[in-house]
Amino acid sequence: MGARSWLAEAAVAGGAELVDPSQAEGLVWASPAAPDELAALLEANPQLRWVQLPWAGIEPYVELVASHPDRTWTCGKGVYAEPVAELALMFLLAGFRGLGIYGRASSWGLPQGRNLLGAKVVVAGGGGIAEAFLRLLVPFGCDTTVVRRTGAPVDGADRVVTFEQLDEALHGADALVLALALTPETHHLIDRRRLDLLAEGAWLVNVARGAHVVTDDLVAALDDGTIGGAGLDVTDPEPLPDRHPLWAFRNVLITPHVGNTPEMAVPLLSARITENVRRWGAGEALLGPVDPAAGY
Repeated sequence: MGARSWLAEAAVAGGAELVDPSQAEGLVWASPAAPDELAALLEANPQLRWVQLPWAGIEPYVELVASHPDRTWTCGKGVYAEPVAELALMFLLAGFRGLGIYGRASSWGLPQGRNLLGAKVVVAGGGGIAEAFLRLLVPFGCDTTVVRRTGAPVDGADRVVTFEQLDEALHGADALVLALALTPETHHLIDRRRLDLLAEGAWLVNVARGAHVVTDDLVAALDDGTIGGAGLDVTDPEPLPDRHPLWAFRNVLITPHVGNTPEMAVPLLSARITENVRRWGAGEALLGPVDPAAGY
C-alpha cells in the first residue's frame, strides 16, 4: 500500500473495499497540494462521487472544488483543532510572560511579564480550533469575543460578532488569535490600522494562515512597539526566509507550521477517514464538509 498505507488502513477500518479508481465511488486523496493531478483523476473517473481531502486548509483545491459542485467534498476541518489550540495557548502564555526575551537572554535581566488571567481575548474564526482554544482558556477567566462570518453562537465565547464588527471587537483587546480559513475576504485581514486598535502591549497569535496578516505592517508595529509581540506558526512568505526582519525580534515566537505535526496528524486523520467511510456506507452526513461557495 506504500508510504501512506495508514490512509488505506483507515479506510478499510471504516468498511471500505480498496479498488482501482475506475471502480470506486469515493476517493481519499493523499496529497495536500496536487490539484492538477486530482483534476485529471476526476476527469478520467466521472463516477467518483465523494472526495476526502487530507488537511483542514484546502487553498490549493478551492477552484477545483468550485468546478465540481455536484460531487461531495470533505476535508480535515476540525480534525486538528486540539493540537493547534494547544499551540495557540502556548504562544499566549509564553508571550505574556516574556519567555521569548528570557529564552534569548545571556545574563540576568529585569522582571517583566503580565497575566493572561482576565485578559480581553479576540478570536477570529469560529470553527473547531476556536472552540478548543476557548475550552483551554476557561481557567484563565478571560473576556472572550469570537469574530466569524455568520455570527452564530460558539461554545465558550462570551460574545460572537460578525466581521463587520471586527474593528469594534479589536479595540482595546489584549490578544488577537487568528484561527480562520483563508479566503479572498480574509486575505490581509490584519493590517497596520487594525493592529493599532489593539491594547498597548497586545499579542498577535496566528495559527491559521500567514496571508491573513500584512507582514510588513506587522514588522512596522513591532518596530515601534505598537504591539507587545507575536506568536506565529504561519508566516507570509512561508517558509520565512533566513534573515527576514521577523527573526530579529526577541518578542516574536516563530514555529515552522507545526500546530499539527505528522505524528499528531496520523491518528487524528485516520479516525476521521474511518468515520467518514463508515458514514458514507451508512448514508449518514459526513464530517468536515466543504462548502464550494465559501471555499472552505
